[in-house]
Amino acid sequence: MSRSVKKPPFCAPHVLRLANRVIASNRTSVVINIHSRSSVILNKFVGLTFGVYNGKTYVPVKVTDNIVGRKFGEFSPTRRFLGHAGDKKVSRKG
Repeated sequence: MSRSVKKPPFCAPHVLRLANRVIASNRTSVVINIHSRSSVILNKFVGLTFGVYNGKTYVPVKVTDNIVGRKFGEFSPTRRFLGHAGDKKVSRKG
């Protein structure tokens, strides 16, 4: 379900504050670690690198023009796919 047109895109205030601080200091190579996976990637974040927490580690996400408007959580998977149980070929001696 999409967000109402009347509302602006959601971005956590602390993410905006951290991004503005990095932009003001002109140090775009710094990784900004965040936990807010539901925040929308804004135009002002282009060129910055965010470390999005997936529950275990911070996954680096380099913001480009292509991913503006999407959410940070889309680029930081929380589950690791190990394969289906039936795919393994078990050899038995016998």
